[in-house]
Amino acid sequence: MMQSAANFPVIWNLSPLGSSSKAQLVNLRQQRKAHSLRCLRSEGHEKQSENSSQEKLGVSSVVKEDKHKDIWNLFREAQQNILYLNKQRLAAVEELEKLKNEKVQLVERLNQLEAESQIVIKKDKPSLLWQLLLRIDSMVINGLIGTEDASSMRQLVREHEANISEFPLDVLQQGDAQVLAELRRFPNRDKRNGLHVIHICTEMDPLVSVGPLASYITGLSRALQGKGYLVEVIMPKYSTLDLDEVEGLREIEADAYSYFNGQLHANRIWNGVVSGIGVTLIQPLYYGSMFSRDKVYGYPDDVDRFAYFSRASLDYIAKSGKQPDVLHIHNWQTAISGPLFWDVHVNQGLESTRILLTCQGFDSKCLVPPEKLELCGLDPDSLHRADRLQDNTNPQVVNILKGGIVYSNKVVIMPSSPSEGSTLHRKSIPGLEPTLAVHKEKLFFAPFALDNSKWDPSTDVYLPENYSAEDLRGKSTCKVDLQRQLGLVEDTSATIVGCIFSEISDVDLESLKSLVRSTKRNDVQFVIMIMNEDQMIIKEIEKTQDETERGNLKVVIGNNEVVSHLIFAGSDIMLCLNFFQDPLLQVPLKALKYGTAPVELNPRTWHAGTHEQDATIANFINSLFERMSLGQALDLIKKDHKLWELKIREAMKKDLCCDVHISAYTSIKTL
Repeated sequence: MMQSAANFPVIWNLSPLGSSSKAQLVNLRQQRKAHSLRCLRSEGHEKQSENSSQEKLGVSSVVKEDKHKDIWNLFREAQQNILYLNKQRLAAVEELEKLKNEKVQLVERLNQLEAESQIVIKKDKPSLLWQLLLRIDSMVINGLIGTEDASSMRQLVREHEANISEFPLDVLQQGDAQVLAELRRFPNRDKRNGLHVIHICTEMDPLVSVGPLASYITGLSRALQGKGYLVEVIMPKYSTLDLDEVEGLREIEADAYSYFNGQLHANRIWNGVVSGIGVTLIQPLYYGSMFSRDKVYGYPDDVDRFAYFSRASLDYIAKSGKQPDVLHIHNWQTAISGPLFWDVHVNQGLESTRILLTCQGFDSKCLVPPEKLELCGLDPDSLHRADRLQDNTNPQVVNILKGGIVYSNKVVIMPSSPSEGSTLHRKSIPGLEPTLAVHKEKLFFAPFALDNSKWDPSTDVYLPENYSAEDLRGKSTCKVDLQRQLGLVEDTSATIVGCIFSEISDVDLESLKSLVRSTKRNDVQFVIMIMNEDQMIIKEIEKTQDETERGNLKVVIGNNEVVSHLIFAGSDIMLCLNFFQDPLLQVPLKALKYGTAPVELNPRTWHAGTHEQDATIANFINSLFERMSLGQALDLIKKDHKLWELKIREAMKKDLCCDVHISAYTSIKTL
């Protein structure tokens, strides 16, 4: 208001009031009125301006709020874009790392495949060797070459086994003529030593397995080939064969004929390789039902079936021009091959071949009427004699197994099971005692071989780490694992003495307890497995366990397969009650296989009544470990560990069953 009053015009009139003063007063009032109007207008204008400003301020705030929202939205979008880009970057980095890893893995895989290809080449040498040898058989049967050429060609292939991988594989996929042409260009290099052995048998693992013969055939054949022998197998083509196990299975185009029941009959011939061993399968065509059955054995015409197969095998060998050093026949099923060979086939290019028979058990000797011999071309009148095939107890029949013994150059007798090994002896084979006595110079006795599919430290699935005679490092791992599982102090330098038995005499029990108590060394640990439920024995052993200091004795009760394998692998010494007890457990053989020295608790002296197969084991152990006592063995481990390790490696490499056969083969060649 002060500002408005200052704007009013001020008139100072000091003259006396008159007419002019009225006029002046009127003007003054008019001026005030005008001023009032101007003030009203001014106030109205100010209100309008204020309202206008307020309106403008409201619009401005809305605009600002919209802009704020837009900026926030842009910020959020930017953040989302940044997060997305980061995710994309991380994904790209991960993808790059993945590609790098895949590249590394690919390079490693290529290196592995290259290494495996070298191993495959080495492993496939036996396979390639046999594919070539069996193709030569095909060439003869098909009439491409004669028996003399075939013999030379086989010798050529055998001499070049060390370089067999140089043979072009693509040629093997071609015809016999192309293979023959390539063989004639083969260089003359290293030669193979060792005998040529042909098994004529009725089983082979993994093709067909009924009893112990199947694993015996495969195991022995592989062991012999590892020692430089050339080994092949001839067997029937059963309808139940697992042919997926045959590598390079092929059918020979031409049929091979064999004699039976007065006529020649065609046979289809198949060959291939199984576990590195050449295999020939014979399939009768006219008598097709003979081997197209659900079972291998157990039919009324078994004599006819296996007589047919034996004759067909020998006819095939003669026709193909093979000249093996040894024909190895097995049990009564192919024992008829002995008389057939000497009466029919020996003059068909087989003059230098000899016969070896293996007898696994004598439950069945195959007693048949003499006229049955005519089926396969034998003369009953000349063979039905006491010194030939006539049965020793029933003179009206012929004994096929006896014929195999009489007509073989050597005979290997071995148990069909570990338990049979404790009773099998030439004096306890009913019906054959006189024959075995007459032919005692022929006889060899072999122990029952271990089942290598279960008892082999290089492949044993129960061991934490496998090992072999060439690399013993895994044995230390097995020792520590055994100590850990049984609660012993874990120490690879400790010596573990194992002991596994199912039965024990009172004398042996006292000796065992006394031996444990008297071993005062801190670095010796005992592990005893009792595989029965005899509470008296268990109580006595557990009492001894409580009495031992430092907890160095652990007792395992019952047949725990995993622990038993680990005891054989983790122990340094295996305490055996004696080498001739517990044939079912085969403790000495398993100990040798697993690099654990067998030591007798109470050494027995070998005597004339001891079975030859048991004596073979005992003689080897005693010669290698020099009839050591437990104390002597413990001293040798500590004083001369290198010598101890040499003995262990030699023990692991020893195959007593195979060695007996090698002795038999070798003696045959000197005849």
